[in-house]
Amino acid sequence: MPVVYLCDRALRPDATVKDPAMTSTALSAATAPVVSRRADRVLWGLQILLALFYGVASGVPKVVAHSSATVTFDAIGWGDWLMYLTGVLELAGAVGLLVPRMVALAALGLVGVMLGAEVFTWVFLDGVNWATPLIAAALLGAVAYGRRHTLTVPRRH
Repeated sequence: MPVVYLCDRALRPDATVKDPAMTSTALSAATAPVVSRRADRVLWGLQILLALFYGVASGVPKVVAHSSATVTFDAIGWGDWLMYLTGVLELAGAVGLLVPRMVALAALGLVGVMLGAEVFTWVFLDGVNWATPLIAAALLGAVAYGRRHTLTVPRRH
C-alpha cells in the first residue's frame, strides 16, 4: 500500500485550498487512526503486556545478570556482553512499546531480537523452548502491523 503524503500547504491553517478534495473532511480522514476503537484497545492491552514482559521478566534479569539469565547465556558461550546487549535492547523495546509514535518501530526491533533468539535457540541450545521466541515475535508482529501508521512521517520542506 503506497504512502500518500499531504503537501505542507494543505496542512497549514493559513494556506488556501485550491483542490476541493483537500477539504477539512478529506484532511481529517487522511489523519484518522487506521484501527477501530476496539482494535486500538486490544492493541494497547497487548502493548502493555508485552512491555511488562520485556521490561520486567526478560530485560531486567539480563541487565542485572540474574542467575536465570546467566545460565542460558553461559550455554551459548559468547560472553556476558551478549546478555547485557540483549537486556538493554529488550528494555528499550519495552519503553518504546508504550510511546505512541515509537510503537511500530519498537515492535519491529523486538521482532528482530526474537528472530535472533530463535536462531540461537536452535544453534546453541538444541531447540529447547523453541516456540517461545516465535510466539513473542508473532505477537509483536501483530502490534507492528496494527500500529503501522506510526511508521510514516510527513515530509517537511
